[in-house]
Amino acid sequence: MKTKEVTPHTLEIVQGGSITSPKGYKAGGLHCGIRKKKLDFGWFVSEVPASAAGVYTTNSFQAAPLKVTQESVAKENKLQAVVCNSGIANACTGEQGLQDAYDMRKLFAEVLGVEEHLAAVASTGLIGELLPMEKIHGAMAEINDEKHGGSEKFESAILTTDTKEKGIAIQLKIDGKTVTIGGAAKGSGMINPNMATMLSFITTDANIPSEHLSQALKDITNQSFNMITVDGDTSTNDMVLVLANGLAENEALSPEHKEWDQFYQGLRYVCEHLAKEIARDGEGATKLVEVTVEGATTDQSAQKIAKSIISSNLVKTAIHGADANWGRIITAIGYSGEPINPDKVSIYLGEIKVVEEGVPHPFNEEQAKDYLLQENVAIHAQLGDGNGKGIAWGCDLSYEYVRINASYRT
Repeated sequence: MKTKEVTPHTLEIVQGGSITSPKGYKAGGLHCGIRKKKLDFGWFVSEVPASAAGVYTTNSFQAAPLKVTQESVAKENKLQAVVCNSGIANACTGEQGLQDAYDMRKLFAEVLGVEEHLAAVASTGLIGELLPMEKIHGAMAEINDEKHGGSEKFESAILTTDTKEKGIAIQLKIDGKTVTIGGAAKGSGMINPNMATMLSFITTDANIPSEHLSQALKDITNQSFNMITVDGDTSTNDMVLVLANGLAENEALSPEHKEWDQFYQGLRYVCEHLAKEIARDGEGATKLVEVTVEGATTDQSAQKIAKSIISSNLVKTAIHGADANWGRIITAIGYSGEPINPDKVSIYLGEIKVVEEGVPHPFNEEQAKDYLLQENVAIHAQLGDGNGKGIAWGCDLSYEYVRINASYRT
């Protein structure tokens, strides 16, 4: 599916850009045997230690690799390398699983010749199984072989039920220097962030202290990754990591820097792009759905209402069937728990008004069906209660989603 994205005028998209587009990064991936045929072991590395920031799943069953990675970041808020396997999540695996995650980090750091706390680990896949550490050992021995190099191999190695790789890079000018931000992500099912079943890795050559990087990431995550849903389930594993190695040699960024907003908007654009790519690639999805809520009492209220609409299985199935059943949208707004005045609510499907101030608005059913058959569907709710605005992204819910998840383990 294709969609047109509007970029801030100060940003340039790097054609074929990836996590290795910023200065000083390299990446790779290979098949180590966890999965039958597909690449299942990937990594990326910075030439120098980088400021690091992360956000992590809110699921109480937090997987072993997340615990180890958070420990690495907490040491001095820096990372230099990240390794990730797909196929097995190393979640709900007890003390042995935690030890395996530590061993994975130790092996990775030794192979690269970096300090152990500068390495991070990630895993994604089936919950409740131990990692085949002999295969992990074998993969580590091949990391430095150039034939496994390339960002496209990394992007492929981290996928599970995804149908395609997800990568991007943008450039902007700060202090007269070219600053690049790149990213890669995986995510297809069990997506309902705060955080959720997704991994997203972002690299930049910007010079920015970790405390400012961390605050920017947290703010932006609430407007991007935390505003997508596929199926309402939150995973045990997943996270967003950002590394900033400073090789662009700009002056250190902070909210007081005159071009702080340049960097902030660039990072936001990359995160939002990856979030939408994850929503678009939802398991069995045939449409990307964008929900915009305006006129709420606050932005936070608008975000909650937008998330309520995009999370509704009844809305998602109606979109899949190209059924302009606006009653399902009204219902999702009503049970969001946010204050609204039902007599002020208007609903649009694209440009087609279907509800005006709480009552049906005449519309052409065939025209609405034709619109809902498109690959990109927009729902707009105008509440008339204030200036709050929120946007959420998701996908339709199809028969294929049920087929994929009915046999995920077998």
